[in-house]
Amino acid sequence: MRPAPTILHLDMDAFFAAAEQAAKPSLRGKPVVVGGLGPRGVVSTASYEARRFGIHSAMPMAQARRLAPNAAYLVPRFTLYRTVSEQVMELLGRLSPLVEPLSLDEAFVDLEAGGSARDSASARATGERLRVEIRAVTGLTGSVGLAGSKMLAKIASEQAKPDGLVLMEPGTERELLGPMSVRTLPGVGPATGEHLRRAGMTTIADLTEAGEDELVRLVGKAHGASLYRMASGHDDRPVVAERETKSVSVEDTFDVDLHDRVRVRTEVDRLADRCVQRLRQSGHSGRTIVLKVRRYDFSTLTRSETLRGPTDDPGVVREAAGRLLESLDTTGGVRLLGVGVTGLTDYTQEDLFAQAAADAEATSAVEGADPVAAEEESEPRPEREQESGTEAATERHWPAGHDVRHAEFGAGWVQGSGVGRVTVRFEEPTSAVPGRVRTFRTDDPDLELSEPLPLVAAPPDPAAPSP
Repeated sequence: MRPAPTILHLDMDAFFAAAEQAAKPSLRGKPVVVGGLGPRGVVSTASYEARRFGIHSAMPMAQARRLAPNAAYLVPRFTLYRTVSEQVMELLGRLSPLVEPLSLDEAFVDLEAGGSARDSASARATGERLRVEIRAVTGLTGSVGLAGSKMLAKIASEQAKPDGLVLMEPGTERELLGPMSVRTLPGVGPATGEHLRRAGMTTIADLTEAGEDELVRLVGKAHGASLYRMASGHDDRPVVAERETKSVSVEDTFDVDLHDRVRVRTEVDRLADRCVQRLRQSGHSGRTIVLKVRRYDFSTLTRSETLRGPTDDPGVVREAAGRLLESLDTTGGVRLLGVGVTGLTDYTQEDLFAQAAADAEATSAVEGADPVAAEEESEPRPEREQESGTEAATERHWPAGHDVRHAEFGAGWVQGSGVGRVTVRFEEPTSAVPGRVRTFRTDDPDLELSEPLPLVAAPPDPAAPSP
């Protein structure tokens, strides 16, 4: 525990939804929901306007639509979100060499290590300056928590939302934490929270009053001791700049259960290729291939195969995942598939690829486990191959919310599509007023998907010649 609040936690406000509102003038101030739009999709992020209807992350999208039928429902655009995240992380890197990203929109910063703060006054000034810089560079807002530990800084940023700053003075932790719900503490989920409630403990003050021995008796030695320390405000975890990647994985939930075994295998191959793409982007290879299958009855099966050496070869991963699929009964239908690679390393043993399939060391089968780490769904592909008779036909796909460009009307975004038509609103992040809406055929040759535009216009180059 530090004597000064020099650990900063930044959490961008409703990040995905806020980025969409910044990119689309017609959606500013209106309820926006980002997530999977299929019948089994879930909410990734809801704008604060949408949250007033009771919508929250991880809620089934069908339920969200019932709560707010007139909200804008958009497919995630991770290309945009990653670009903005990189801008934010660059700003954090200027404050300290110790920046610990937790996700695209969240990170810890050790201000003391960077000389950015030494006491409460300098920490507050740094936090406020950071918020101004984030708005100037990205057009978005972030909430900042400052405290003497990571746990307290994160709690402080939650208290600051939206678009605020909260500083917890060292020495006041127990007083500030006392009235808060036990669910505020890390590791206290619904089950533990209910167990504590039945024991008469609903606030953090109740935990400290109960004492460590009682908490150990209720929830076990390790968890009980940890709970008591956190309730007392103690957290000595350092900010770690490099977080080791333990696995890379992708998964898809299907709108309709897959029954065709050939189609299931095709999807597994596609997921394997996407997984290898992420694996290579992270600069890793891996030894263990994991297949995850969620069946029609929500039972989840996993199978894994460990190769003789690490690989980032898509053919090897596809073959291993295919062998794992053969060991599973998919009768009744498949609602979700996932492919992952674990046992990561930063090198590849090419000479072992040819022997990997024949020399697998072990295959384990665990029912009910879920080792494939959940990651954000990848952006929809702009085109989908479909079989039409004996010839392959290409159907142009227009994901809601994604960027397009028209040869005559310029930049816009997909407002909706169906029955051979796509509706586009032509506006840009810098547009002063909402743009006009036009409808085209989905095969219009003048319309194409495009890369996201910057949310904030670049400042003029002082070196550029005057017009």
